[in-house]
Amino acid sequence: MGKVKLTVVSSKCRCGYSKTGDEYIIDDLCPPLCHELWNCAYPMVYALKNGASLDYGNQTAKMFDLKCPDNGRVVLHGEVIE
Repeated sequence: MGKVKLTVVSSKCRCGYSKTGDEYIIDDLCPPLCHELWNCAYPMVYALKNGASLDYGNQTAKMFDLKCPDNGRVVLHGEVIE
């Protein structure tokens, strides 16, 4: 399985879990993200870790961008790393 890097692109997190510039390498443990944000990101992280490409604009890529379900307060970028 590959590794996925998550980067917090911007953050106005009310709980203080995520700060702009935070980076996490997802190998086999969950990162210290709030449960709501992780719940949204996990299906895409799982797919990328298992070799999938995801829809990314008009193409497919081994990355994704995601907004927090709390009105988009946190923006997350995920990508496969070697």
